[in-house]
Amino acid sequence: MSIKIDFAKTTRKIKDINCVNCAPYAPSSGNNQSNIIRTFKELHIPYSRLHDCCGRYGGSYYVDVPNIFRDFDKDPYDENNYDFYYTDEYIKGIIDSGANVCYRLGVTIDWGSKKYRTYPPKDSKKWAIICEHIIKHYNEGWSKGFHYNIAYFEIWNEPEHSAMWLGTKEQYFELYKTAAKHLKEIFPDIKIGGYGSSGFYSVYKEDEDDLNKKFVQYFYDFLSMVKETNAPLDFFSWHTYSDSLDKFTGYMKFARNTLDEYGFKNVEIHCNEWNVGGEGNGYHLMRNMIGASYIASAMCIMQNTDYVDKSFYYCFSSTSGYNGFFDQNTKFKTCTYYAFKAFGNCHRLSNQVYSCCDNKKIHIVAASNKDSCSVLVSNYDGDDETTVITMDNLPQGNKIYVDYISEDRTPKTEVYEYSNSSFGFELNLPKYSVVSINIVKSTESDYCIYN
Repeated sequence: MSIKIDFAKTTRKIKDINCVNCAPYAPSSGNNQSNIIRTFKELHIPYSRLHDCCGRYGGSYYVDVPNIFRDFDKDPYDENNYDFYYTDEYIKGIIDSGANVCYRLGVTIDWGSKKYRTYPPKDSKKWAIICEHIIKHYNEGWSKGFHYNIAYFEIWNEPEHSAMWLGTKEQYFELYKTAAKHLKEIFPDIKIGGYGSSGFYSVYKEDEDDLNKKFVQYFYDFLSMVKETNAPLDFFSWHTYSDSLDKFTGYMKFARNTLDEYGFKNVEIHCNEWNVGGEGNGYHLMRNMIGASYIASAMCIMQNTDYVDKSFYYCFSSTSGYNGFFDQNTKFKTCTYYAFKAFGNCHRLSNQVYSCCDNKKIHIVAASNKDSCSVLVSNYDGDDETTVITMDNLPQGNKIYVDYISEDRTPKTEVYEYSNSSFGFELNLPKYSVVSINIVKSTESDYCIYN
């Protein structure tokens, strides 16, 4: 087996694959959200999607439309009827980190036996006007607001799921159509999308239960509605929780092909919730090398195909069981955190370069900005391998730092010096492994993955 990389052959831009849901927000920190700023900068996070922020019912204060506009019967044009305080604090930390926001307009998932927030709004047009003023607050300075230039606004989340929407499909379609048209008319430059599909599991026979089939039919019906009513759709969003790279790739391909077939070839696709499995054993996988190698491999696949434009890992909330970046007891950074950082090191360089491997189970992304280079290599479901990696057109005067990411957080770094523009060395790639390679000047060793 061999891996070849040519840093002189640019292939495409590194996509925003390393986005996240939420942020490690600390209410006690107020406007000084140093944890968000530090970790988002270290991981080079480009976007944070605001969904399920701060626990059940959006922590009662954050992001969700009924948390900001607390009495639906009041006047939506009166700024005194809005409470932006904690959402301002939350978003400021993300913006201060250099990341952008994808704002989900709607509510947090309502799992309880009594539902409070997931009923359809009493008046779709009024709901759209409320959302208009939320956008004006964050983009146009309305009500002592900001000029953040937030581009992406998503209308609701998983409306085909009873924990998220207690109305009918037709009621959601009416809400989407009304809000999307109203917001696009007021803000022609923002991007409107939805609907955070629960997923496409039934495209595989073994997952073809009635609920999963409902999700797929909902997708078809939504696209038909958008087409028939000429409702704005700048991006389509969907979710998956799976430990199968083949299935994940199949879901991506299905979403892209279906949009194309319906005439939406220019619509962006956001996989804006994903992780290695969900409840139960999935929580354990999120923090070990099985999960880390899955995350790294999936990011490589998304980068190397045309099926997804942006993806948002679920999630980066400090207290969520789905946060695979930190051990929930010790708060130590996990191997998954460092696997995510390895892709972030590629993202910071912007330009993807040519890479190939003759073993399809080994996944690679390489990037360069001429002076520095980064490579992510991952083996999730292949056999144990040892390979020679050959790099061409290396920048002069640099060193190669090879970091083997480990579950016990023990750094294992190999450093190579080279004198020619081409260089090769042996790379060990056992099953469930992730390697981060950074080629930087000797004074820039901070790009070692554990620094």
